[in-house]
Amino acid sequence: MFRTPDALIRNVHSQVADRVGISIVRGDVGVGETLPSEMQICEMMDVSRTVVREAIRTLTGKGLVEARPKSGTRVRPPEQWNQLDPDVLRWRLETSEMDTYLNKLFQLRCAVEPAAAALAATAAGQADIARIRAGYEGMAAAKVNEAFVAADIAFHQAIYFATRNEFFWPIAQMFDIALRQSFTIAARGSHRARALVEHHAVLEAIATGNVEGAREATNVLLKNSVDDLTRIRGREFAAPKAPPRGRS
Repeated sequence: MFRTPDALIRNVHSQVADRVGISIVRGDVGVGETLPSEMQICEMMDVSRTVVREAIRTLTGKGLVEARPKSGTRVRPPEQWNQLDPDVLRWRLETSEMDTYLNKLFQLRCAVEPAAAALAATAAGQADIARIRAGYEGMAAAKVNEAFVAADIAFHQAIYFATRNEFFWPIAQMFDIALRQSFTIAARGSHRARALVEHHAVLEAIATGNVEGAREATNVLLKNSVDDLTRIRGREFAAPKAPPRGRS
């Protein structure tokens, strides 16, 4: 008897997890509601019970569902989902209204990124600074939007990694999925020369250990990014607020 290759099984269970996960994030199955039984999912998707069980385990690991004996597999509240998981981020992106999604991402960046830059100014080693500089140089050398966006993402990821604080790293890891859309939209504007100046200011502040300079340069960069996106999209986004005088 021929056996199905493990890679193919993994691919099929990923497809099933993808379909069920999107339906949960979209709200087709509400919080506290029970998923169809294993056999029903098998019949609906024409897959084996082993594939369905593996897909459910995947969704359980991402926090979307929990299985209870005799009561089935129920959808958990979004507060308990792993919102930084790459698949959950992608499902959010595919099922959310774009401007609302982008606004929430800017709220996160405005709250966290200035602090990450300030911490990087104290914690970054030479390899970290080289990584940030490589992102900047990639932006400066880019001839097409796609290369500019890739380098821009790498620049901001490098700042989070340069904090040397592993609790910041998941934010960096989500950027490639979560922020590519935002950066791609912004790259269509005519502000690239100004953006390079702003990114260079962040780089130099981190490289010279200027904590408050890194924080302030990042605030300026984010505020102007919000303004650029507002102009391009034709709606207002959440801008960073300056801290009260006398407070860091």
